[in-house]
Amino acid sequence: MGGTTFTYDYSSAVAPSRMFKALITDSRTLLPKLLPQFIKEVNVIQGDGEAGSIEQVNFAEASPFKYVKHRIDEVDKEKLECKYTMIEGGPLGEKLESIAYEVKFEATSDGGCLCKMTSKYNVIGDFEVKEEEIKEGRESSLGVCKVVEAYLLQNPQVYA
Repeated sequence: MGGTTFTYDYSSAVAPSRMFKALITDSRTLLPKLLPQFIKEVNVIQGDGEAGSIEQVNFAEASPFKYVKHRIDEVDKEKLECKYTMIEGGPLGEKLESIAYEVKFEATSDGGCLCKMTSKYNVIGDFEVKEEEIKEGRESSLGVCKVVEAYLLQNPQVYA
C-alpha cells in the first residue's frame, strides 16, 4: 500500500482553542447546525467520541457521497491536535483504502491561529493521487473552516 501526502494551512482570526473546540470536539453538534445543506448529522457509532471511537457523517441529499466513517486516532486537547482516519464511505473503494488526517491549531501573534492540515491518501495497488484530484475536497474543508470562523467571530461568547 502506497500513499501520497498533502498539506495545507488555514489562517484564522479566531483563537486556536475556540477553533479546536468548534471543528474537533463539538463538530458533531455544530457542523450540522451551521451546514445543514451539506451535513445531515454526525453520530458516534462506537466509543465515547475520544481516541478509538468511530463516527459516521451522514451527508445531505445534494452531496456526491451518502456518508463517511472516521476512526478517531488521537485527540490532544492540550496541544490542540487531532488525528483521524476515513475508513469507509465517501471516495474510498477501488483506488483508496483510507485517508489519514492530522489537524493542528497553532496560536499566531495577532490572537488568531494557523490551522495546519495534513492528509495522507493510502492507495490500493499502484494508483497515484494527484493534487488536482483532491482539490474539491480540500476546498470543501477550507469552506467549512470559513463558515465556522465567521460563526465564531459573530458569536464571541461561543467556546470562549
